[in-house]
Amino acid sequence: MPKHTGRGPRRRSGPTGAAVLAVLALAATACGPDGSGATAAAPPPALPTSAPTSLGDLTGWKVEDWARFVSGSGFANEVAPGFWSTTRMAAAKGRPTPEYPLTAAPDDGRPDAPPAAVAATPQPHPYGPATAVVGRLFVTTPQGDAACSATVVSDPANPGRSNLVYTAAHCLHDGKGGGWLRNITFVPGFNRDGQAARGKPLTEQQAAPYGRWAAVRALVSPTWLGEGGVGAHHQYDYGIIRVRGEGGSGASLEEAVGGSVPVWFNAPREQIGSAAAYGYPTDRPFDGLELSRCEPPVPPARLSPDRSRPPMYVTGCTVTGGSSGGGWFITKDGKPNLISVTAIGSRNPPGYLAGPSLQDQAKQAFDYFAKNVK
Repeated sequence: MPKHTGRGPRRRSGPTGAAVLAVLALAATACGPDGSGATAAAPPPALPTSAPTSLGDLTGWKVEDWARFVSGSGFANEVAPGFWSTTRMAAAKGRPTPEYPLTAAPDDGRPDAPPAAVAATPQPHPYGPATAVVGRLFVTTPQGDAACSATVVSDPANPGRSNLVYTAAHCLHDGKGGGWLRNITFVPGFNRDGQAARGKPLTEQQAAPYGRWAAVRALVSPTWLGEGGVGAHHQYDYGIIRVRGEGGSGASLEEAVGGSVPVWFNAPREQIGSAAAYGYPTDRPFDGLELSRCEPPVPPARLSPDRSRPPMYVTGCTVTGGSSGGGWFITKDGKPNLISVTAIGSRNPPGYLAGPSLQDQAKQAFDYFAKNVK
């Protein structure tokens, strides 16, 4: 994935997922606290008075509304130096991908049939700057240590020096009635060189070749904080964190890994060809050590638990828990762009993934966060 800073004109993207693999699938020569439990659940921030009554429609929100929401969300994340030791990272379980059935009637907003399962394949080693933008996101949940996946994304306010990471909301916050997860730390390019093996101790270079990056600020969809269950609010299952390197070198995350990926908000559905979904699956038959991908030959299907909201993308893929929050990429202007993140899927057996279509609400949130939340 070549470095992209978001500069220059935007043109129509190529429709095929094969172009994504040409960019993403690099050849082997390419380049706090003790953590037990979680913060106490807090009520979600009240919706600003200028906001519409629907949690899915925030078109009336102003800058001050987003400011009030972020300041009232109660995010705090103190990670003690060395908390995520190699032993602790190796033992973290995959954050489960919430399961949502696709076998209901199509007029219920679901596809006519589940997409054909596509076997996940490992990304060739070593991961160069293009692929090292994908990494593992380690968190402490009420059930213990866990891991998701996440992506370094371009920061329009700081071209070439992004410290922004995009993932799923459920990898950061438990949703309505729950609280923020703790010890949130991003590790890009985990096992970059492919030397880690199950049952053997990880070295620092294997586990964190680009260092550990703790979340210092975060934002998840207001819809995520205000709704519960599995379904319509996953149409807004997105989250953003701003990170800081554990070593305090002063270099940005983007500079450390050698690149970032722009988010393509409001992507026209007809321009979305096959999308490549990436992540670090942890549950069997995977072990969390390998970055894996699925690239179905057909465009994603639609899934609409709530038809008033942007329909989700649905694609066939056999990854398991730990892949939540992993990026979905297509090629636009010859460069990879992120169009979604893994939000829900199937478990027994794993066969499909679904992710939100990042439309107006997601763009508003990102623009506010990038410009104002430091």
